Amino acid sequence: MYLADRRTTTTGTAGRNPAPGRRAAVPATVFALGTVSLVTDVSSEMVSAVLPLYLVAGLGLSPLGFGLLDGLYNGVSALVRLVGGRLADRGDGGHKTVAVLGYGLSALCKPLLLVVHGVPLIGAVLAADRTGKGLRTAPRDAMISLACEPSDRARAFGVHRAMDTAGALLGPLLAFLVLRTAAEGYDAVFTVSGCVAALGVLVLWLFVPARPDEPTSLGKPTHPDSPGLRPGERTPLRDLLRRPGVRRLTACAVLLGLTTISDSFLYLTLQRRLAVTEAWFPLLPLGTATAFLLFAVPLGAVADRFGRRRLFLCGHLALLGAYGLLLAPLGSSPALACAVLTLHGTFYAATDGVLAAATADTVPREIRGSGLAVVQTGQAAARFVCSIAFGAAWTAWGDRTALGVAATGLLVSAAASAVLLRPPPADAPPEPAR
Repeated sequence: MYLADRRTTTTGTAGRNPAPGRRAAVPATVFALGTVSLVTDVSSEMVSAVLPLYLVAGLGLSPLGFGLLDGLYNGVSALVRLVGGRLADRGDGGHKTVAVLGYGLSALCKPLLLVVHGVPLIGAVLAADRTGKGLRTAPRDAMISLACEPSDRARAFGVHRAMDTAGALLGPLLAFLVLRTAAEGYDAVFTVSGCVAALGVLVLWLFVPARPDEPTSLGKPTHPDSPGLRPGERTPLRDLLRRPGVRRLTACAVLLGLTTISDSFLYLTLQRRLAVTEAWFPLLPLGTATAFLLFAVPLGAVADRFGRRRLFLCGHLALLGAYGLLLAPLGSSPALACAVLTLHGTFYAATDGVLAAATADTVPREIRGSGLAVVQTGQAAARFVCSIAFGAAWTAWGDRTALGVAATGLLVSAAASAVLLRPPPADAPPEPAR
């Protein structure tokens, strides 16, 4: 476990790796936000674990209909992330205020699933829930990046994502137990989920400071793509994409997001391949969450040392490996499920927090929330399009052909992203935190 270290790093060491033998500090703010995410993810993943089966098996939705709802579930947040990031950058304490609003809105949506049963109403509730997620994501990540040293950002995000994933691990397990023991079935899952979500909002309100203490080095730009702002200067949102680092990362996030099928579709594909029963289906996300939990912190440390952008690309190669295993004629053994879910979790461990850390390197602290929101919005919007396209392809051609198209697209996108993120020429300024 990494302990919070209040020692100040001098400006001259900003952006360097910690000295040999010294452990990088992970501030208390990161642990507090990690606890919020852990509790909230227990709630969210309880719903996510049963939602595909509830909609497809329970309500009889077609793959195309589910693709539309799944795209809505994952894509609506793209429409409000820019709003959340921009609002959070206005004034002291703005990050926490917007985060509380986002977490609170999502918490209110869980009980509503008890009273809505038609597909349009369920879609509206899911849209509201994802609106809350869109509002809170950039402010939360901005608070993490501002609370730690630049050289330790990927590790700090790894600690946060590991705690977040512990919730993702517990959520499906709790949903599984509730489904097997409660007479009300899905309604019981939604009730417990709402209570847990309310607890997460309470932890955020009571234990996360409105303005985390910031290392002194954060006032200095740490990356050649991240020039600072003059006192009182405000950068228009459209100018963020003129920053080379933000522009390149956004382009790569969009390219790769267009071929990243949603978790729900991957689990449905695996369920068909292995003939998993309804009772056991909610346990599939546990494999992804376990791998994510195990690898998030180590891979964050690797990213800080060897390059955040390189590891981000390598993570997508792990996802490509999962696609390949699902397409290969390897039978239907449990070993196949373990391998696919391990690669899926490794993909998230190598990309989720690492992308946020890489983005934080490219924008100054005054517009950190907006910069994170720009990249995250591009990625979320691309995945929204992918969900709809994959659902349509599955309906028209079948799951194997649709997955083959996605795998081919991911390979091409990864090659293009490698060119976009290639290191600067030898005579260019050094890039210490890729």
